[in-house]
Amino acid sequence: MSSKYLILKKTIKDKKVTVGVVGLGYVGMPTALALTQAGIKVIGIDIDKARVRRLNGSHGSKKFTATANWTEIKKCKVILVAVPTPLTKNKTPDISAIESAAKNIAKYLSRDSLVILESTTYPGTTEELVKPILEKPGRVSGKDFYLAYAPERIDPGNKFPFNDIPKVVGGIDKKSTDLAATFYLTFLKNVHKVSSPRAAEFTKLLENIFRLVNVSAINELNLLADKMGIDIWEAIEAAKTKPYGYMPFYPGPGIGGHCIGVDPFYLSWKAREYGFFARFIELAGEINELMPHHVVTKVIWALNRAKKPLRGSKILVLGVAYKKDIDDARETPAAPIIKALIRKGALVSYHDPHVPRFKIGSHELRSTPLSRTTIKGADCVLILTDHSNVDYSAVAKSAKLIVDTRNAIKTPSPKVIRF
Repeated sequence: MSSKYLILKKTIKDKKVTVGVVGLGYVGMPTALALTQAGIKVIGIDIDKARVRRLNGSHGSKKFTATANWTEIKKCKVILVAVPTPLTKNKTPDISAIESAAKNIAKYLSRDSLVILESTTYPGTTEELVKPILEKPGRVSGKDFYLAYAPERIDPGNKFPFNDIPKVVGGIDKKSTDLAATFYLTFLKNVHKVSSPRAAEFTKLLENIFRLVNVSAINELNLLADKMGIDIWEAIEAAKTKPYGYMPFYPGPGIGGHCIGVDPFYLSWKAREYGFFARFIELAGEINELMPHHVVTKVIWALNRAKKPLRGSKILVLGVAYKKDIDDARETPAAPIIKALIRKGALVSYHDPHVPRFKIGSHELRSTPLSRTTIKGADCVLILTDHSNVDYSAVAKSAKLIVDTRNAIKTPSPKVIRF
């Protein structure tokens, strides 16, 4: 083995490297903080200058600095890329942020450095897109620099310790895999090596597709149970008593966030390159997209039962974050639901202790303080996110009518309509 490789490995193992974290959002910043807590120096790079100023004010230290200056890459021997990978309006992958990051890294990458892509993407991105960009200035991968893929596994709101989450790593060659594993073991407890970046990229999508398909399945079963007059929540609780072969998933107003409702379509898009149509993914996505429509229909039905039209009715939405106890409203099902309610003439307000402002098209709403008066003043309370710090018994006591998409209110009542 080359002496340069062994020197880099020892430097990483001894925590004497400076790590560049490109992208300081929901993935990059927690990773940067975990690194600094392990005693490793981090330079965070983000194109959002306001975010850079904010993070330097709140987290700046001898171990962490944030910058918008790409030349700082020169100081880093390990570079992590954790930039957003959304979908276009046509549900095709938008990997422009990865491409841009790779091009900027290529300008300033020092020899004998390790680059690791963490952004969720389709199998082949690391080798087909990132590797050629980094090689363009005349470098040879595996010799002048090392490259690996290690998917992020951060789950906002989940209290599972960051350092306890096993890290999957796959390098373009054995040295790259070994260096990436050595690096992650400096601040994480477990690493699982796979044979290639493509295998690691596929692994991340497999995890998210598993959730998408199962949540979409229970959502569809919920619609059927409703027509049959069966309480799906009761059935789930009963099914959970089976000690093997069953894992509970729960219905809701639709899947949100930047992972579960987005990432699977990276694989279905890539599958077409192989003449393969990923029917389960597409069907699950279709069911998920229809859920907001079903919620609006249930609200209309509930109001009609109370002899009220939707137009002119006051709807108080509880929770707009895409899941409980977080402040993230990206891709939240609350957006299309509220938009549809407003379009149909409802007077919509919302309360979310974690999301003070919420923009729906040209409408910017502000979270309404939750009080007995607020609840009583609504014609219908619509529970979309079951945050833990909301007193649902008080809501049930004061509300005239409730549509509950999360089973937040456990006590049966004629005025509580479960979705």
